[in-house]
Amino acid sequence: MTSAPAVLRAAIGTYPRTSALKEGQVESPLVRLDFADVPVISRAFAPMVRELRFDVSEMAIATFLQAKAAGRPLVLLPVVLAARFQQSALLCRAESQITGPGDLAGKRIGVRAYSQTTGMWLRGIIAEEGGPQPQDCRWITFEDAHVAGIADPPWAERAEQGQDMLALLRDGALDAVIVGNDVPADQGLRTVFPDPAAAAAIFWRRHHLVPVNHMLTVTRELAEREPEAVIEVLRMFRAAAMPVPAGEYGPPPASREALRPVLELALRYMTEQGMLSRPLMLEDIWDGLPDSIR
Repeated sequence: MTSAPAVLRAAIGTYPRTSALKEGQVESPLVRLDFADVPVISRAFAPMVRELRFDVSEMAIATFLQAKAAGRPLVLLPVVLAARFQQSALLCRAESQITGPGDLAGKRIGVRAYSQTTGMWLRGIIAEEGGPQPQDCRWITFEDAHVAGIADPPWAERAEQGQDMLALLRDGALDAVIVGNDVPADQGLRTVFPDPAAAAAIFWRRHHLVPVNHMLTVTRELAEREPEAVIEVLRMFRAAAMPVPAGEYGPPPASREALRPVLELALRYMTEQGMLSRPLMLEDIWDGLPDSIR
């Protein structure tokens, strides 16, 4: 008698790499994914980290690394769901005297949360290119980290309740802001990097990787109880992923070894920025992953 597939509660954004999966075009006799309705996928990260609300969840890489350092029972899968160059997410007013990231020392920079992954990448990139260190800027945050107990550093301060980050920028209360994937179409704003594409090309030549924003996680309980289901989840996500067109940058290949450079760089940036509660090694990142997954 054939057993029913395991039903796993999942929180995943809708992208070209996941649409076939969410539309039921990738099927499995072993696993059925029950997708939660999460219009803004970042809103799933805190419930996953704090409550283990889902069996399978997309997660920002900075959130996962902070959660791993804090001992949360999550397991990372070698599946990249979102990756991009970050330079176009750093904005200032069109009439600002800021000519580039080197002018940000002492400036008030808004960011949703200090732990936001895009902010982590941008702070690392700016410092690496000779710009100000994170502690040389004034960071204005609007939310706590997704991981409970993670405090903002001393050089960050919390905006007043109810304040809007973009409104503060337009009014001159902030000098620059870091947004996410959705860059506002506003002629009154411009990028701090004069040519984000050129800056991204410099990053590529230096590191030969695309910064990862979101990956896939499962609970440690699922990985230990049903490793076959986790392996099948990985197969399903890989089957749903669309190939990257020739000549275009895209997410790194989904394997542990291929992801090594980008994860090592994220660890370095987060360590330099004081974002981890304890040191992490690369092998710590994959702790709990079924041995057969490479």
